[in-house]
Amino acid sequence: MKLYKPAALALGTTLTVALLAGCAGSAENDAGGPITLSFQAFANTTDGQTANQAIVDAWNENHPDIQIDLVLTPIDSVYEKLSTQAAGGTLPDIFMDDAQDIRQYVEQGFVADLHDHLSEETVDSIDEGVRGAVQIDDILAGIPIEMQTYVVFANRGLIEASGQEVPTGDSLSWDDLEALASATSSSGVHGLAWGLKSPTAAFVSLGLGFGAEYFSGEGGEAKLDVGAAEMDIPNRVKDMIEAGSLDPAGVSQSSADVLPTFYAGQAAMLLQQSYHIANFETDAPEGVDWVVLPPLEGSDGSQQAAIPSTISVSAESDHIEEAAQFLDFYMEAENLAELNLAEGLIPPTQEGRDVLASLAADKTGWGAVLQSGESLVPAPASAATNYPGWKTTVATPAYQQFLSGAIDEKQLKSQLVDGWNQTNR
Repeated sequence: MKLYKPAALALGTTLTVALLAGCAGSAENDAGGPITLSFQAFANTTDGQTANQAIVDAWNENHPDIQIDLVLTPIDSVYEKLSTQAAGGTLPDIFMDDAQDIRQYVEQGFVADLHDHLSEETVDSIDEGVRGAVQIDDILAGIPIEMQTYVVFANRGLIEASGQEVPTGDSLSWDDLEALASATSSSGVHGLAWGLKSPTAAFVSLGLGFGAEYFSGEGGEAKLDVGAAEMDIPNRVKDMIEAGSLDPAGVSQSSADVLPTFYAGQAAMLLQQSYHIANFETDAPEGVDWVVLPPLEGSDGSQQAAIPSTISVSAESDHIEEAAQFLDFYMEAENLAELNLAEGLIPPTQEGRDVLASLAADKTGWGAVLQSGESLVPAPASAATNYPGWKTTVATPAYQQFLSGAIDEKQLKSQLVDGWNQTNR
């Protein structure tokens, strides 16, 4: 998910922090009333906020003795807010985050181990490739609730006008994507647009299809290696930019910034996070005949990184058992399906995807989006504690320099590795 991540977890404690509202351990009131648990969540869309509230309302209606108080926080400040709350001992009883951030909270003792609290049915329902994202150092640190992949949106009219066929099937090779981007490029139209302002997560995830691992080891001992596999996609992207088939403006644009380019018919294809399907459904102009192409496939397959949004329970909560009961409820297939449909995301359980497939049966592109979620695997980067800081302060600016031609491949590798060694000291 698109979360703001500063370079390091702030651990300074101040009086202001200590007085922040929403701390863990909400107890029964003096009159012996219900337990009230604070739940801090975020959503990509307004519909996602509504879906979260609906889950909470359904729980509260049927569990008068355990009430959930939902507090929605802006998605771009999630990491910063949780870091401050963790430092001040004011974490909510239940909180939503990105899976890449959980490890540092686990290592500092902020997260409850849910092994003996969640039902076996809930744990067993989670895809094996996703479960590793919340299983950290023998601690079950939470539940995954929604996932994104990277998919290719396409303008059917522009592809067919170029004399090409819209790809179908189980996968789309990178070689075929490059060929199609070249064939659909013409005066005023680039074959492919891609918002590459923050490309690191995409390169790390999609690189798995070429055997790219980036990291070996775990925690603070993780090592970074940037070899041929890790350079495959960055080199392809740079080659496409230089050939004119990939819009060079995307190097400085976010994923949202490039949507108008596609809507205006200035790009035949758009490589984006899958959650943008929610934007397409509401914002795509009439007359834009858009589709989602099959999942991208590299030399090693079509796998991508399983980096879900997650829900965890504070280790300081006085009501871990009750919080886990709510998590069991949250993970029911119907809840996950409604939430992910609203957010344009993918449930981490087969049951959830089956329900979502039924709900979205008559909606454009959802079949391909769900298909892209069938090959998610744990990413080695998720086991590297300092990956979020390195991604923001080292990798992203280095990749931008490389794609713009300011540095070459050798210089990029040096910046990535040296920067990791500095970050991971």
